[in-house]
Amino acid sequence: MLRRTKILATLGPATDKPGVLEGLFKAGIDVVRMNFSHGSAQDHIDRANLIRELSKKNGQKSRDSC
Repeated sequence: MLRRTKILATLGPATDKPGVLEGLFKAGIDVVRMNFSHGSAQDHIDRANLIRELSKKNGQKSRDSC
């Protein structure tokens, strides 16, 4: 059966813990958005790079949208 809905995850400091973000990918997230209210610019860059790395690892396409 084709899944028509998308799973959206908002990322922030809580998802920086080891294994949390990878668990979200395994759960089937389709879209991530980043909460820029918390953390430094470097934190956000590191999180975005990790998202790209995990999406490649899980065979998903990553597209940046600003």
